[in-house]
Amino acid sequence: MQNTNRPTGMFGFTLVWLGQIISVLATNMTAFAFTIWVFEETGSATALGLMQVFFITPLLIVTPLAGVLVDRHNRKMMMMVSDLTAGLATISILTLQAFGALEVWHLYAAAIVQGLGNAFQWPAYSATISTMIPKEKLGRANGMMSLIEMGPGILAPMLAGTLLPVIGITGILSLDVVTFVLAVLVLVFVHIPQPVRTAEGAQAQGNILKEAAFGFRYIFARPSLLGLQLVFFFGNLCLGIAFILLAPMILLRTGNDAVSLGLVQSAGAIGGVLGGVLMSAWGGFKRRVHGVLAGWVVSSFFFSLVGLGTSLPLWIVAIALSSVISPIINGSNQAIWQSKVAPDVQGRVFSARMLIAWMTNPISPLIAGTLADYVFEPAMRAPSGLSSALDWLITPGPGAGMGLLIFLGSFGGILAGLTGYLIHYIRHAEDILPDHDQLVPAEAA
Repeated sequence: MQNTNRPTGMFGFTLVWLGQIISVLATNMTAFAFTIWVFEETGSATALGLMQVFFITPLLIVTPLAGVLVDRHNRKMMMMVSDLTAGLATISILTLQAFGALEVWHLYAAAIVQGLGNAFQWPAYSATISTMIPKEKLGRANGMMSLIEMGPGILAPMLAGTLLPVIGITGILSLDVVTFVLAVLVLVFVHIPQPVRTAEGAQAQGNILKEAAFGFRYIFARPSLLGLQLVFFFGNLCLGIAFILLAPMILLRTGNDAVSLGLVQSAGAIGGVLGGVLMSAWGGFKRRVHGVLAGWVVSSFFFSLVGLGTSLPLWIVAIALSSVISPIINGSNQAIWQSKVAPDVQGRVFSARMLIAWMTNPISPLIAGTLADYVFEPAMRAPSGLSSALDWLITPGPGAGMGLLIFLGSFGGILAGLTGYLIHYIRHAEDILPDHDQLVPAEAA
């Protein structure tokens, strides 16, 4: 390892983590403020949905190429590119807002730029962790990273709602710019080692299209990694269907009570934060595959109770318990991949992972909406038939069909975890795959 007086290891990672969580909090505050602004300007839910479309589409398109660049170039530089790209988009919006020239289409353009920048973020940060942190501490580090996803979701709406009347959107945007500058300065200050070149990395070299496809070839050539990825694919698909129906089911069950929905969503976010804290302090099971497979079973079981329940206390407890397990699942799985995949190819491999996992995002809402509106809700509202046959399981009434679909989707998540235990290549993935520190360096090969 290169000698340096700059922070590195767990201390250096913690500094980077602090810079990121503050920056993400401010970014979420900006997103909350503009959600209100866009709806006030347009009165259209479609206009809000287009924000996500313009963000996710370029991200998915660019992700395989971003993984190549992350592996080819300095990891710190790629992390800074991600932060600077998002920051420049925010500065542009701040300038337009300050001069009173901001329009909705400007936000769509900014979302495209931010999506392009975020294509680099996840593979760059995930690959960097494995070069900074000893493998026995990867579970804790990934638990901390899960707090970046969950924590700001609790604080951002509250802080933005409090500050918006005082400092306005211009003030919120200014805070976002200041925090992204802070995050970049921390990256400049911290030492981030470059990965040792391995024989696997040497074999992956070629033109950019060949290297972009390398991540997919790498996963498909290793049944254990492919099996783990398929557990997540099918689990995300099934539980994604269930999660999409959470809000409309609760609103139907409560007579459009937005307060009840907000309490349930907050309970889920708080559970996720507590799970992240637990994973950060504990580090997960010694056999990380149990954190993945048993985690899917337990988390999906608790989410199934949300579909069966009709009372606010049950919903709150069930979703909180389900969410507590999520950081354990994700942190354990991430630690396996970070331990087994050579660091100099992690950018490409992790980009392929993300693309495969996010393929479920546009599929789940289509399946959930179609089945809920045209199959399950009408069937459960009919005076006889499915409703009377299942009244021992699902309380009849508006939202009963969605509740049943949530239960079935969650059961699919349970099956995904149990199936992983039945397949040798998945259950023994940690034994079958060598750790990357046992691989032969390219120079020796």
